Amino acid sequence: MSTLKVTNIEHGSTTDGGIQLDSSGHVTIDGQQLPTAGALSSRRININGAMQVAQRGTIVNAGNEFAGPDRYKFRKNDGAYTISQDSDVPSGQGFGSSWKADVTSVPSGGSNSYVFLNHRMEGQDLQHLKKGTSSSESLTVSFWIKSSVTGTYIVELYDNDNDRQISKSYTVSSADTWEYKTLTYPGDTSGTIDNDNTAALELNFWFYAGSNFSSGTLNTSWAASTDANRVAGQVNAASSTDNNIFLTGVQLEVGEQATPFEHRSYGDELARCQRYYEKIEPAARTQGKIHNAGNTQCHFSLDYRVTKRTTPSVISSKCSASQVYDGSNASTSGFSYDSDGISADSVTFRITLSSSLGSGDIYRNLSGYDIRCDVDAEL
Repeated sequence: MSTLKVTNIEHGSTTDGGIQLDSSGHVTIDGQQLPTAGALSSRRININGAMQVAQRGTIVNAGNEFAGPDRYKFRKNDGAYTISQDSDVPSGQGFGSSWKADVTSVPSGGSNSYVFLNHRMEGQDLQHLKKGTSSSESLTVSFWIKSSVTGTYIVELYDNDNDRQISKSYTVSSADTWEYKTLTYPGDTSGTIDNDNTAALELNFWFYAGSNFSSGTLNTSWAASTDANRVAGQVNAASSTDNNIFLTGVQLEVGEQATPFEHRSYGDELARCQRYYEKIEPAARTQGKIHNAGNTQCHFSLDYRVTKRTTPSVISSKCSASQVYDGSNASTSGFSYDSDGISADSVTFRITLSSSLGSGDIYRNLSGYDIRCDVDAEL
């Protein structure tokens, strides 16, 4: 195996291999930035940054909920918005999908109003940041944005474990035009991140903020969170029902420079998203077991495709089953999940039959794709 060895590159000069060293000592190869810290691969900390996976689909009049592309929670308490996955993407950048917010009712302008996009990360996935130590790592976020409103926008990092935050501003220069942005945040020597599966660090893209969040001075260094300093200077991107906001190519990584976006396969991103949320639609021939003495109740268990972050909640409104059958095609008269049968790996359902089936521990087939349930283990 050959080894590349480069010595004595002058600042600003380029080797025959396209390797260049800038005035800060950062190396590029054929114009592509090399990492300034951390590993060469698996650099992107956030999930679904290319907005590929959207299990929930479009949500009209979305509130404080996950909507459109997975792992990005839309947070608002004013105005109305339709949140979706969209095919509008920056040309030539290798993206196929974007997150979209369509303003359908403008905010009333209350002092406590807010509209932002929130992405949360587990503490056990952030230990390499060395936060709270003298060796804490810088972080850089890069992304593509297209907005109908020009002006100053804020991206915030919030340390949920220690109630600390830092904000950086950027400018949307041209309306309804894709623009690439990068922001770098220094390492924080205070506030160690817990090594667990709870929400530790939050990445917030702000689009509107009332005076409670914007009346102070923008906090551009890590400090205890003060609401008035979180989003000072933020423009109102929801000022008209003609406004749309698009976002894609979101990458949070260790280091002082943004590197090219780390594309992952759809299957990889789907599995990462399913750790937090999964739509269960089992195939035909799922089997249940006759449970009670009268043979009128059937229990069956479904395994998740991916082990969940924690024991999930079952979204009861998304549970349904039309039929359980044996040779007599007995129909159901009731369907529910068993609250004692939910784990990080599976969920147990209970079906009440309209008539008795055979005796003993007899397995019966359940009609395929008529059984549905969504489970939620989001941060």
